[in-house]
Amino acid sequence: MKKIICKKEYDTETATLIKKYSFGALGDPAGYEEDLYQTEGGLYFLHVGGGEASPYPTEDIIRMAKTKVNEWIENH
Repeated sequence: MKKIICKKEYDTETATLIKKYSFGALGDPAGYEEDLYQTEGGLYFLHVGGGEASPYPTEDIIRMAKTKVNEWIENH
């Protein structure tokens, strides 16, 4: 998936996957996935998606501040 946010490109095909996190079982309407990526330019983002009752009912890319990355990794 590719998305432009504030004139910056975030692309799961070209970025490096840092960590994957899954919540719930396959097919769970409340289940979701968060995958942390880093771009070649050093930017971080989450590629998210899940069931209709999850926080991410549609696939999306959410940028993440460098200051939040370690906290996300420790909590996931």
